[in-house]
Amino acid sequence: MEIGEIVCTIVEKWTYYHKDTLGRQFTKAADSIALNISEGYGRYHYNENKNFCYYSRGSAFETKNSNSKSKK
Repeated sequence: MEIGEIVCTIVEKWTYYHKDTLGRQFTKAADSIALNISEGYGRYHYNENKNFCYYSRGSAFETKNSNSKSKK
């Protein structure tokens, strides 16, 4: 959840254009990390939990890529 808060704080300072393009996706990906972990934890079967952990990992990589792109 901390990653989502940090990203939100960063994106809030951007211009409207950058918020509307990269910022929107960056924020969604960062928030998705914790949300997928939480949803997976709430599932009954182990394999469902495992799938949501994979989704969370994908969101983490997307967040990392967005962070790199935002510095350019």
